[in-house]
Amino acid sequence: MQAIVIEELGGPEVLVAREVPEPEPGPGEILVDVTVAGVNFMDTGVRRHGPVGGTVPFVPGVEGVGVIRALGAGVTGFAVGDRVAWVYAYGSYAKKIVLPAASAVSVPPEISDEAAAGVMMQGITAHHFTTEVYPVQDGDVVLVHAAAGGLGRLITQIAKHRGAEVIGVVSREEKVAPAKAAGADHVIVSTGDAFVDGALRVTGGEGVHAVFDGNGESTFRASMHALRRNGTLLYYGPFIGKVPKIGMQELPRSIKICYPVFHDHITTRSELLNHTADLFTMIASGKLTVAVGGRYPLAQAPQAHRDLESRRTTGKLLLLAAETPSTED
Repeated sequence: MQAIVIEELGGPEVLVAREVPEPEPGPGEILVDVTVAGVNFMDTGVRRHGPVGGTVPFVPGVEGVGVIRALGAGVTGFAVGDRVAWVYAYGSYAKKIVLPAASAVSVPPEISDEAAAGVMMQGITAHHFTTEVYPVQDGDVVLVHAAAGGLGRLITQIAKHRGAEVIGVVSREEKVAPAKAAGADHVIVSTGDAFVDGALRVTGGEGVHAVFDGNGESTFRASMHALRRNGTLLYYGPFIGKVPKIGMQELPRSIKICYPVFHDHITTRSELLNHTADLFTMIASGKLTVAVGGRYPLAQAPQAHRDLESRRTTGKLLLLAAETPSTED
């Protein structure tokens, strides 16, 4: 079968299409024919630095959707032919994948392959950020960096659904329209710290209740200064740049800083099911839209990474492992 294999760490060129043996499911595992795999910034970091606790060669990608082809011993709750989505299962950039059944969820018939694949990593992240790390409330003002990107658009939509006023920050003028389409009430075109004045202007000088910042070190300190007293900064940009270092006495206005890593989003299967059930319900009702920013054949994974790292894309980037996956624009 075809898979994207990383045999040495480096730039997008190390993502190479190879023929590899078809995997077989062990106890508690399922074999899935992949239709769509999601592309994430996390994948670019793993491409450069390697998977945690792993070595080369390996098949990257941690999320996707497909159809169960075989069940390993002891698997219950699934059947051959079921359509499932998964998250945090390495090996998703491939025609087939073996993964723990506990990492998979059933996909309702009204949810497209692309929508399901597009919310397993970024959707769960956005849901965890806005409902648990900082439970957005009616009347809050929040600032979302990279508001035209895949994760930023989902955070914006969920925050709006929960009653917030959203200030979106984008890096280029052409990204203003996608951010507004996601529901941002105000959109600021900014690089560096230029967004702070705009955020303070919108809030009458008070600052925002929460900042969702995945830009890395370049905006970290500025984001602190966009917060009001007791505000919350959610920082989640470890693969984009250096991890910022800060002394406790540097924190202004009694703000709180959180570093929400993905493993804390879903520590149990019940949390996985609860997050995805809510996301699928929101998609089915039209309250949440997965905007696809690019579709690539599996072999074009290097180009998908180049486009993602260029910061010129908007929405979710997807790899199409099957010939005719269901789509959603």
